[in-house]
Amino acid sequence: MTEITEDIADTMVRIAMDAMRNSYIDHDGIAAGACVLSADGTLYNGCRIDHPIPFLSVSAEMAAMVRAIVDGKREFDGLAIIADIDGFYVPDENTYEFLVEMQVPEIIFADLDGNVKIMSLSEVEPYRPRRRD
Repeated sequence: MTEITEDIADTMVRIAMDAMRNSYIDHDGIAAGACVLSADGTLYNGCRIDHPIPFLSVSAEMAAMVRAIVDGKREFDGLAIIADIDGFYVPDENTYEFLVEMQVPEIIFADLDGNVKIMSLSEVEPYRPRRRD
């Protein structure tokens, strides 16, 4: 397991911010970027892909995770997230459940003002959006 040092977190946030610039947000979506750290130290980026039909949209976190999985990765040490909003961006319900399934232990939240907060996935649980039944 790779320890997420300040240098690694900074690198992950920079990669996520670069990916955010590639977001496809033609339908009033939020530009977002992510970077996942696989257990072997490889970094994968992803960006938000918006669609007018919500379930066809792809979160930046999912895009990064899918890239890693396609490359054969199955163990992860962390994921950085940044979005073009005020404050920290919290994964949606589906993305959160996917991160739980893939056992991503730590989430690095970054905002556009340079603030960074690292939380375990279980610490994020109370803040995640909930589906309405």
